[in-house]
Amino acid sequence: MRHLQILHRGWLTILFLSGALSMVAAAILIDTSPTFAAQKKSNPVATAAEMTAHRYAEAMGAGDKAGVGRLDFACQYALVAHSTSNRPDLDSHYDTCWQRVQEAHAPTLVRSDVGMEVLWPSNGALVFFSETLDRYPASAFVANSLGQAPPGTGFHLHIAGSTPLPSASFRLKPNGPVVAVPTTLVKLIVSYQDPLTAPATYAAGSVKWTNTIKRTRRALKEVTLQWVVLSGLKKQGFANDTAVINLPVTSGAVAGSGIREKIPFVTETSRVLPNALVWWKPTDAPGLLTTAAARAAAFPQLRDRVAMLNRVLIIDPNQTDALMVLSRHLYTIILGEAIPFHKLIVKNPALAQVVNEHFWTIYAQSIRLDLSLGMEMGGFDKPTTADYLYRMIAAMQALAALHPEQLDNQFRLAVALRWNNDQEASIETGQALVKAISPDRRAGRAEALLQLAWSRVNKVAWNRIFDDADVRIAYQDADEALALADLPLDKFMAEYTKAYSLLFTPSRNNPEILARLTEAKKWFSEIPGQSPDIWNFFIGAELLKAVLDADPIFQPVLAATEPTKG
Repeated sequence: MRHLQILHRGWLTILFLSGALSMVAAAILIDTSPTFAAQKKSNPVATAAEMTAHRYAEAMGAGDKAGVGRLDFACQYALVAHSTSNRPDLDSHYDTCWQRVQEAHAPTLVRSDVGMEVLWPSNGALVFFSETLDRYPASAFVANSLGQAPPGTGFHLHIAGSTPLPSASFRLKPNGPVVAVPTTLVKLIVSYQDPLTAPATYAAGSVKWTNTIKRTRRALKEVTLQWVVLSGLKKQGFANDTAVINLPVTSGAVAGSGIREKIPFVTETSRVLPNALVWWKPTDAPGLLTTAAARAAAFPQLRDRVAMLNRVLIIDPNQTDALMVLSRHLYTIILGEAIPFHKLIVKNPALAQVVNEHFWTIYAQSIRLDLSLGMEMGGFDKPTTADYLYRMIAAMQALAALHPEQLDNQFRLAVALRWNNDQEASIETGQALVKAISPDRRAGRAEALLQLAWSRVNKVAWNRIFDDADVRIAYQDADEALALADLPLDKFMAEYTKAYSLLFTPSRNNPEILARLTEAKKWFSEIPGQSPDIWNFFIGAELLKAVLDADPIFQPVLAATEPTKG
């Protein structure tokens, strides 16, 4: 069956786009957000507290350990609270402070890729906020993995204003006097430069019901952070007059009570504002998404391909090129997954596709394990055929809704739904496909009729309801396909389909099955690249073979076929 060759102009367009990969580098330097535009306007002079928060966020993104340490209240407090003679080496102290921050950021870098849900970057730092955002320190949103230099791809900072808070208070020594310092709440807007590597979150309102339901993910474009900044610290022995509260200070017990004192005591915390999140939208960088889809098609590794396409689709779930590339590549992968099972060497590409599709079609009628058990449910360490199938069907259905005129996608969708045992949906898709192809397009209509016939047959084979009218209609579909077919491969499949459908009639007619298989064998011998092993594969289908082995009448078609050159 050669439906991958039908209406393939869209695929050629994607291949053409792969020559435009240089656009990616240019596109990621363009930030279309209103925030970035606002940065270019003249801003009022920033206050000391605002500049402290800004410098702290910049140092965090640049991985500047000393810069962060000098502006971090918890880090500086540890220096001031030590006696003068026991102060640690500054470089070592800042390394310790940095390590503590990195440990707080570590949960955002934990990858839990399951099945075909991997996101770009497929290897390396992927910042994903998988929990409620207020569980993360504000610094996690400007971490060095997102920063201005590798491994980050950049973000922009914009001071959005500040407001005074009640004074913060703390002790420098246990049981020492309480001191109070001016406190300011500073808001910074963080705009992420590259949608392909921006941090990801679950979509707003997304709830985890069960492990098998995948929650919608989105790529963050912009967040607003609030920072608590303390001033007047030099009077208390600090090296700098201002500092940011990010992580809390670990203090000793107070007066032997065992209760740890909150240092400093403040009325607010540094955090992200959950109501000020902005995600990348399809209209923000459409050219970049198109180029990324073409780029993904050229990646040699499936993981990289799927990761990039998933990234594009979390930004624009309706991105046509990404849906096309994803569905085509996964379909090819699934076909290849059949080869280790049937172990046939088929050099004719058209025949090879028919063999691989037929393997999964017959397999879907029986145990179905590899088509139903995903990586997560089965506890496997790598994606399964079922993972490819589930991800592929979702992409095909989205593409079918957007572009029903792309009949090659409709062909594959009908097959995939059959493999997934979506009986009615597979039949309905096949019926719509037959209706969409005019009778004068003989080859395409014959192919559509055969796909529809097999969807009907699989329904009856699975349900074992032998008086189901669909099995008789399947025979009629295959007979109509035979009248339209010109190639030996299509004629063979039409006769074979008719014979197979007769297995499920209430009063099975073995002589008629033999007649149909005899015709099928005649056409099979004319297919270039055919072999006895391939013929035995078709007549060895479990349900068919049980009937053939039980009646001596079928000995002529069970005999080995002499190889034919082709």
